[in-house]
Amino acid sequence: MEANIFTPQFDEDFKGIFKQAALGPRANAERLGISVYELAPECPRELSGYHLHYGNEELLIVLTGRPTVRTPEGERVLDEGDIAAFPAGRSGAHCVYNDTKEPVRYLMLSTMNAPEVVAYPDAGKVGVINRPPGSAGEEDELAAWFRLEDQVGSWD
Repeated sequence: MEANIFTPQFDEDFKGIFKQAALGPRANAERLGISVYELAPECPRELSGYHLHYGNEELLIVLTGRPTVRTPEGERVLDEGDIAAFPAGRSGAHCVYNDTKEPVRYLMLSTMNAPEVVAYPDAGKVGVINRPPGSAGEEDELAAWFRLEDQVGSWD
């Protein structure tokens, strides 16, 4: 399989607005993830969703364009070549979107720890996955998202 950041074969294409090419598996990586993302001009922040990973750390490297990144410290525009780290836990909460009239392309590298818990503070949701995020699902996997308002006690 081809694993090239400049000529990626996109695995996901959400209405031409948001594309992803998971390159880690194509390069035979076992414990590291790397994906190329492409955001169309004016790609809304809601598509990425402000989220954090409890089990994995991520690192963003801007290839082209000027994406905006929201973190607990606020929002900032990144330039080509900029790097932003998102550690596991609340301090690594982030959202990436494109406010410009030009496409944005960036690399996202990550550890591939499982199980994983992903929280979406703005949406009041949480996801649990028994596999590393971005990896291929299996028939007996657990991958589910819940509204925090629906939670029950551990003895309920």
